[in-house]
Amino acid sequence: MLAVASLLLLVLGTASPASAHAALRATDPEDGTILQRAPRTLTLTYTESVGLLTDSFRVYDPENHRLRTGQADHVPGRADTVRVPLPTRMAKGTYVVAWRVVSADSHPVSGALTFSVGERTVTTATAPGAAENGTTTSLYNIARYLAYLAVALVLGAAAFVAYCRPPQRAALRLLFVTGAAGLLVSTLALLLLRGPYEEGTAPAFTSLGRTLTTRPGELLLARLALLLLAVVGVLVLRRRPVPRPAALTAGATLAVALVLTWSAAEHASAGIQVPLAIASTTLHLLATASWLGGLAALLLTLRASAVPPQVVTRFSRLALTSVIVLVVTGVYQSWRGLGTWQALTDTTYGRVLLAKLVAVGVLLGAAAWSRRWTGRLPKTAEAAVRVPVPAGGPALPPETPAPEPDLPVRHLSRSVLAETAVGVVVLVLTTLLTSTLPGRAAEEAATAETGIPAASVTTVPFTVGENGRGKVQITFDPGRVGPNSVQAVVYGANGALAAVPELRITMTLPAQRLGPLDTGVTDRGGYWATNSFNLPIPGTWTMKVTVRVSDLDQVTVSRTVRVAR
Repeated sequence: MLAVASLLLLVLGTASPASAHAALRATDPEDGTILQRAPRTLTLTYTESVGLLTDSFRVYDPENHRLRTGQADHVPGRADTVRVPLPTRMAKGTYVVAWRVVSADSHPVSGALTFSVGERTVTTATAPGAAENGTTTSLYNIARYLAYLAVALVLGAAAFVAYCRPPQRAALRLLFVTGAAGLLVSTLALLLLRGPYEEGTAPAFTSLGRTLTTRPGELLLARLALLLLAVVGVLVLRRRPVPRPAALTAGATLAVALVLTWSAAEHASAGIQVPLAIASTTLHLLATASWLGGLAALLLTLRASAVPPQVVTRFSRLALTSVIVLVVTGVYQSWRGLGTWQALTDTTYGRVLLAKLVAVGVLLGAAAWSRRWTGRLPKTAEAAVRVPVPAGGPALPPETPAPEPDLPVRHLSRSVLAETAVGVVVLVLTTLLTSTLPGRAAEEAATAETGIPAASVTTVPFTVGENGRGKVQITFDPGRVGPNSVQAVVYGANGALAAVPELRITMTLPAQRLGPLDTGVTDRGGYWATNSFNLPIPGTWTMKVTVRVSDLDQVTVSRTVRVAR
């Protein structure tokens, strides 16, 4: 199990940073537009409220010189809209804007856009600051996963002791201490990395003061305080026993408060039905901890000593209750995050969710196997569950069959170990899911405030020859059935606008055997466009982009584009 956890930590830490949860809804000026006069302000509207950083917006002129802009702030009464005063005098040409803000659910989001004054020009601006720092993002993701794992161990061990009441608890104390130490270290790491993670900079402690004044920082401080309170409570109970009902009430209250430091800072804290979503997420995390952390506690208990069968039976009931809670809250959270069935396959969030559902299905299968062997355990109160071969002990001779009561115990231990290993995978997928733009938010980002779908924008990277690398940004406006304008901008390897001798874009609808239809884009002096191209039928079209960078070098790249009615 340790090897599985280590491997998954490596994958999690080196995974590409996922999109955050606020998305850019609209800009004024619009991305890619050509203005006759220089704008006085730049306005950006997001799908949810956003927080500003010390350097959220950078504007670069056509010569890649950063402009001195005014202080960015929110439009009065609009936490989702930000405005940036621009200089009064701006030269003709294309300007690049790099932006980075923090979404309402505490995740940073960044991007870039362009607008032109008077005419579009080939600019050398590369929009620095819009990218993530790989080291910071990896460390932060690993710390987030360790925090999930640690709280599952802490709360799972506590729930196992409180409900299953094992007679021997020495091994569980070690589990609780390990979980508490892991939660302390991971929370401190998150607190120190929070500022660089938001800014997209290398790990440093210079922004800790600002972090402590933000909602994520306050929740991390609250987590530390609650963890300290939990440890003190355990020490007090060991020295001065209190009535069981009072201890259970205090423990449950503390557990809920601890889990709220997650649910109040993740997906549930933004979007629709926030109070219900926070309650659902809290129950979901509590059930996850009770089941997965309880599995680790059961595994240690089975290996450490003889266990009355009632302990295993009680955990079986606890696990079943946890599964029911997970199913109910999981269905609600999936609906809230996806929005539509189509998002289940068309968005990264949906695909990660599908992977998690598969892992949970495997976990349920292992749990059913465990329940099968639990039902074969001795039923008498005097009987005890004991692992047949203690660690380091002598093995039974090959010709000696295992005692009959030991057979279900051996299989139970193996199935519990399998459950725990799959549970590690589920936790990793859960962590990735909380770092991925929900499908509903992606749909909102693609829809203007009027409810009319916004232009369809597709970015197609290409590689041709030894040095011919770049990407083509293609916009279909309005991106629906009927007449569309098509605009394509080619960027070089350094992110600057690039000129190419030939660009061709065709559309094919394989399901209807329609196409290829040539869009007929022509060179407009730095970009390619056509004012009228008809998309006759809705569906998933295949767009083929042919880029020629020289007399001999060209490449064709395909992408799928969904066209709505």
